[in-house]
Amino acid sequence: MTRSLYQIGLVVLGLFLLFSCEDERYLSSPDAQLRFSADTVMFDTVFSTMGSTTRMLKVFNPYKDKLLISSVKVGGGEFSNFRLNVNGVAGNEIRDVEIPPNDSIFIFVEVTVDPNGQNLPMVVKDSIRFTTNFNEQVIPLIAWGQDFHLIKCATLKNETWKSDKPYLVYNYAYIDTLATLTIEPGARIYFHKGAGLYVKGNIVANGTRDNPILFLADRLETSYKNVPDQWNGILLFSGSKGNQFSHCEIKNANIGLQVGTIEHEGFATATLANTKIENMAYAGIFALKSKITAHNAVIANCGFYAVALLVGGEYEFYHTTIANFWGGYSRKPRSTSSLAISNILEVNNSEGKKVVFTGDLTKAHFGNSIIYGNNPLELQLGNTKEKQFNYYFDHCILQVPDTFNLSDKNHYNNVLRGNKNDPRFVDISKNLNYELDTLSAAKDVGSAVYSKMFPYDLKGKDRTADKGPDLGAYERIEKKNR
Repeated sequence: MTRSLYQIGLVVLGLFLLFSCEDERYLSSPDAQLRFSADTVMFDTVFSTMGSTTRMLKVFNPYKDKLLISSVKVGGGEFSNFRLNVNGVAGNEIRDVEIPPNDSIFIFVEVTVDPNGQNLPMVVKDSIRFTTNFNEQVIPLIAWGQDFHLIKCATLKNETWKSDKPYLVYNYAYIDTLATLTIEPGARIYFHKGAGLYVKGNIVANGTRDNPILFLADRLETSYKNVPDQWNGILLFSGSKGNQFSHCEIKNANIGLQVGTIEHEGFATATLANTKIENMAYAGIFALKSKITAHNAVIANCGFYAVALLVGGEYEFYHTTIANFWGGYSRKPRSTSSLAISNILEVNNSEGKKVVFTGDLTKAHFGNSIIYGNNPLELQLGNTKEKQFNYYFDHCILQVPDTFNLSDKNHYNNVLRGNKNDPRFVDISKNLNYELDTLSAAKDVGSAVYSKMFPYDLKGKDRTADKGPDLGAYERIEKKNR
């Protein structure tokens, strides 16, 4: 009897140890994936004083076995603005975190930023990194380093954006039909990655020389100063009229300013004055069957076209500098021209079939302007001959090869061939300065007709102060020897 009890006791002890061991087992598959309550932890609170705020992330174990997370840590370590608390344990890295079967844990993330610290970037980023069975998963952390007005997935009616503090557009801002967005001088509009400003009503952005309006990406670090494709750009839908951009800077997007949409009826209109559009991954101005009037504009450094005027339309550019020295952002050299003018556009639809759009080009007039770049041919013309195709270059520098025919007086008047008449910009590589050097071929050769229309250049210099107006957006006036 005693022996039987002893044997039963051994069996019970064995079963206890067996189940105890089983209870300590974890899912060991390298394909194990945690699930999360959000794909990004975002702190969208508008900070007004130094302080911190907290967000919560829930982490799920979707399996029937326990999971052991070997490491939960902040990517930036001890230098990060973010801190973690994992199920009551605080630290920049917490090890061996257990989640029971079909259960979850809570992670609280705290961030501290000083919104008055002007040296901070607009966006403060980091990540939470989870390592489970040697498999790493990453959840981005995003907070904001300065005080701002947040515009997130917003449909705007009539309103005014002021210059008191920056605006941050996250995802999109959409100006509704019949609505007007007015932007005050000195306003700064920043866009997060993938964000854009989409206009069916109209936008009136009139800055001043001393207080320009800025449309920029939200990465303010020096290394991002001239990096393209950080945001989508500004899109004016066909039907959007009366759009104004004066003393504005639009930088580092995919398409800086698209005027018109091919899939909608009608056309869009825009006026540009004393405005710079630079560093776009695709195009600076991309216009479709629309109307643009511009003077003292600089459109420069774009991956495909600085300016594309397609499917006809009506365009006037006076004292404009179109300069494309794209390089350093793509492995492929630019094969397109700085300026494309066409009354036809061929695209593939969703079924892969070619669709052709055509429209009358009633006017494309360039006066006292520069079209230049690092390709031998910086002017591309596309004419279907079934539609009007009226273009005219008057007192311009055009970068075209010697074989390009400039003899037709209906299209070219007092045009200098660029490969022999270098405009000699001050600094096209480091500072992207398109002012004229003292030896520039663009000096003093412009028509007085256009300088009387626009007597002051982009920086306020008087074009009538020397013997002749210069071509392009900038006037160079040499200092007189005393």
